[in-house]
Amino acid sequence: MDTNMLAVDYPVLNIFWTMLELFLWILWFFLLFKIITDIFRSHDLGGWAKAGWLLLVIVLPLIGVLAYVIARGKSMSERDAAQVRQSEAAVKAYIREAAGTGTPGGGGSHVDDLARLADLKEKGAISEEEYQKAKDKLLT
Repeated sequence: MDTNMLAVDYPVLNIFWTMLELFLWILWFFLLFKIITDIFRSHDLGGWAKAGWLLLVIVLPLIGVLAYVIARGKSMSERDAAQVRQSEAAVKAYIREAAGTGTPGGGGSHVDDLARLADLKEKGAISEEEYQKAKDKLLT
């Protein structure tokens, strides 16, 4: 069988249609997994409600997915936004903690401590040797 003949037998419109079907199939799977994740993440649903939605989405996939998006689509987006805000807050807290500008104990950062030490040395409250020891202790 000639392979060149196979390429000619598959018109461009059929290639377009196949690509569209593949795209819609992948899109539907993405939506299905997103909905299943949202079912388990939702705190306002009880166990039986989660089981019912999950059963509906798995047994009757097209109807279940459409019903879930219609019935709970708005709250699904609100949960997504809340999760994004929570993640951003956690990242900002981690950055503040790593930078030393917001230590949980209420103390200052290493930079602030070093600045205070330098001020004390400048004012003559501590000697150069005490300054070096305190600085080494802070940096280790």
